[in-house]
Amino acid sequence: MKIYLDNCCFNRPFDDQSQLRILLESEAKLRIQENIRSGAFELVWSYILDYENSQNPFRERREQIIKWRTYSDKDIEESEEVINIAGMMMKHGIKKLDSLHLACAIKANADYFLTTDDGVIKKAKHIKNIQILDPIGFIKEVSI
Repeated sequence: MKIYLDNCCFNRPFDDQSQLRILLESEAKLRIQENIRSGAFELVWSYILDYENSQNPFRERREQIIKWRTYSDKDIEESEEVINIAGMMMKHGIKKLDSLHLACAIKANADYFLTTDDGVIKKAKHIKNIQILDPIGFIKEVSI
């Protein structure tokens, strides 16, 4: 099973853990990472993950997140097809960077797109090519 974690998903464990939702999403995300490391899931990486991560002002976070690139089975580069898919996502009201993440996941034929972004999750019903879930919903669905 191929999964794509967007940048906000990768950053969730660095967020303020005093809120229950954030704590639970962080724990779920860390469990998913364990399954990536063990080979249970294939991780998809992309140029837009590289870009967004490079913009993170916190060096430690950048360094921890980029290490996940080594676990990826597929790395999607910018292409006309990715840009076109992202354009279709934007027509559904999804922001540019989020659209590019989704487009990369779709281009890679990922089964799941994982995010903690409520705006993307709310618009998931408009996207037919991939299952969009938060880390908690993903764990519930695949029973890991």
